[in-house]
Amino acid sequence: VQLQASGGGFVQAGGSLRLSCQASGRAFSNNAVGWFRQAPGKEREFVARISWNGGLPSYADSVKGRFTISRDRAKNTVYLQMNSLNSEDTAVYYCAAALSAYSGASSASYRYWGQGTLVTVSS
Repeated sequence: VQLQASGGGFVQAGGSLRLSCQASGRAFSNNAVGWFRQAPGKEREFVARISWNGGLPSYADSVKGRFTISRDRAKNTVYLQMNSLNSEDTAVYYCAAALSAYSGASSASYRYWGQGTLVTVSS
């Protein structure tokens, strides 16, 4: 499975972005998918994840109520809608696919990783 994350960019605080994670090579429609991020000088952290059928979305407390994860299995794509962005959301965002249909917040649970897309939020 190859994952391509896109949709990052520069946005002012309070703005929105939608990230996409497109899979190729082998369909990942039966795999859980997660989004993680890594800010400069910080550890990579969990952002959100979704199960194979689009159910059981889960979010980090820091983004709950502002971010929404969804997937279109027919398009082999997972999305992360990010609203009310603030400077603390500035990071490189990575999507990752697990080997299983359900997964948790640990990055160790994910086997395939995209290259990352940079989100910069100006205050």
